Amino acid sequence: MVKRCFDVVFASLACLVLSPLLVIVALLIRIGDGGPVFYRGIRVGLNGRPFRIFKYRTMVVEAESIGGSSTADGDPRITRVGRVLRRYKIDELPQLLNVLLGEMSLVGPRPQVPWAVNLYSDGERALLAVRPGMTDYASILFRDEGALLKGVDDTDRTYLERIAPEKMRLGLEYVQHRSLWADTKIILATLGAVAGVDSRRCLNFARGDRECG
Repeated sequence: MVKRCFDVVFASLACLVLSPLLVIVALLIRIGDGGPVFYRGIRVGLNGRPFRIFKYRTMVVEAESIGGSSTADGDPRITRVGRVLRRYKIDELPQLLNVLLGEMSLVGPRPQVPWAVNLYSDGERALLAVRPGMTDYASILFRDEGALLKGVDDTDRTYLERIAPEKMRLGLEYVQHRSLWADTKIILATLGAVAGVDSRRCLNFARGDRECG
């Protein structure tokens, strides 16, 4: 209950303070190519319930039909406006609406697509015991995920083999050690990572005295 109150108050204030930016970004996307402002993909939330996530659209319309699901820096499907939004994680801000709707939390394991959740082991399904979040340990560590995938021939395979397992491990760690204090540190660490502070250093701060893997 305390976490939910924290989410609602923080998300409400953030929407109020950021409202001019949110409107400007929406206009830039619309003017850019005339396509939809939002991407509304299906994700799996608390207790396995599906929901539609809000994200600013950063790729060309029908991008998923002309390429893989993992994107690297320089992917031609990313729009000019989208490159800036992704760099500063502005594309994720509409998820504040998901938080207010009770579908997401500010902090928690990132929500996954249904096919990925169907592959979870029994132990990994512990991730579904909490609301998915806008940020978590993995979001901090892989703040420059696109750069890590740049130049890779098969981005989807590289993501599944090298990045996804570490994200899973960090997600389960969050579930095990979650607290309001941990959430506060993760939010601060996320802001630091977006501002350009080294991701590993930010992760160390967020995890406190736990040894980094």
